[in-house]
Amino acid sequence: MKRSEKPDTVSGVLVIDKHTGVTSHRIVQILRKLYDTPRVGHTGTLDPLATGVLPVLIGRAVKASEFLLASDKEYDATLRLGIATDTQDITGTVLSVCEDLPNEKEVQAAAAEFVGEIQQLPPMYSAVKIGGRKLVDAARAGETIERSPRPVQIHSIEIQKNTREEYRLHVICSKGTYIRTLCADIGERLGCGATLTALRRTRSGIFDLSHAHTIEELEQAAPAARASMVLPCDTLFSHCPALRLNDFQAKLIRGGTQLYQQKLKTDFSPGTRVRLYQNDVFFALGEVREYGAEGSAIKPIRLFVL
Repeated sequence: MKRSEKPDTVSGVLVIDKHTGVTSHRIVQILRKLYDTPRVGHTGTLDPLATGVLPVLIGRAVKASEFLLASDKEYDATLRLGIATDTQDITGTVLSVCEDLPNEKEVQAAAAEFVGEIQQLPPMYSAVKIGGRKLVDAARAGETIERSPRPVQIHSIEIQKNTREEYRLHVICSKGTYIRTLCADIGERLGCGATLTALRRTRSGIFDLSHAHTIEELEQAAPAARASMVLPCDTLFSHCPALRLNDFQAKLIRGGTQLYQQKLKTDFSPGTRVRLYQNDVFFALGEVREYGAEGSAIKPIRLFVL
């Protein structure tokens, strides 16, 4: 195998269609082996029960994680009325059962009350850390830790009745939203309890299922084909303006030197992040900063190609 074909030379974002029953961390472990590199990290977890879009950073692209904007998510979920569990999904221990279920109109009205900015209490069975300890570790030890509600944005909820007990939800929401908590809160509002029985993430930011590959597909692919499934690193910053530099300018950026907009003949606003290219190859992310009387300049904040 030629050196250029080795999986460990690959950098970029790989969109996984996660299968149920595995943790996001397990997906990362599998990809580290498939791409022969320890530099793999996801941009946000999916519960073991959940399936769907899981963007994963590979190679030098892992350096992008701290600069990624909080992005909206889209989910298809199944809610089961009349049952409440400790994990807020069907995998947990049943805490209560209710036979007196609301009608469809009442369920629709209750769900609508959660559209907009709401306060959500992070579930005990989650990776959220309080005092340096994951809530899920405390929960498994039989402990309950005091938590503070966090603001999340529910942009829309479409709800459709399957059966008297079961409803399908399509939710568009902000990053950090727990759909199982949303289901539990709807059930609490209705007074009968509810739990999540199935969840599929169909979109995460700019990535949707059309970009996604299954682990099985990756395992069966030849190394070259597997490498081609990784999207370029600059895809992560497609919302940022692009600037093409000559070799001298690129050398200055690589050395950490800022480039003044007056000389570049650009006029980006302060705080703007800019994709920087040399010979049409994305190599760095820059940010516009003010330098007093000298004016604004583009300062390199992360190199992706040495």
